[in-house]
Amino acid sequence: MAGKYFEELNVGDEYAHQPGRTVTETDNLLFSTLTLNLQPLHLDAEFAAKTQHGQILVNSIFTLGLVVGVSVADTTLGTTLGNLGFDKTTFPNPVFIGDTISVSTLVKDKRASKSKPDRGIVTFEHIGRNQRGEIVCSCLRGGMMMMRPPASAQEGAQ
Repeated sequence: MAGKYFEELNVGDEYAHQPGRTVTETDNLLFSTLTLNLQPLHLDAEFAAKTQHGQILVNSIFTLGLVVGVSVADTTLGTTLGNLGFDKTTFPNPVFIGDTISVSTLVKDKRASKSKPDRGIVTFEHIGRNQRGEIVCSCLRGGMMMMRPPASAQEGAQ
């Protein structure tokens, strides 16, 4: 299992996730239309050409999903019980079609659950950067993480 259990995540741990991901026109078009976001800034090249950026902007919610998704293999793959929320999400720079996004994660906080002894809450800070090193997305994500199963439970699963 690639993900980390609650006990394996420590405040201050940093992860530089690999690989990055280049955003395609198809990514942006499908995500925007599947979510019914018909903003012409995301879909209409002629409209977007007349804006301050002069080109289509990638849907920011796709960017957020990509940033969190890239982090999963190193942090929560198979060990999370779910997301509890996203706080302080910012998009300080736009993402354009063809940009390559790289992601890093910092464990900001953690605590054992007060009501369920088999889990804990971890706060992750995810940062997405484009190929020029500019931050394009940052967010704090609360994750409900599994605690490592007792040794007897691990042996029974094999």
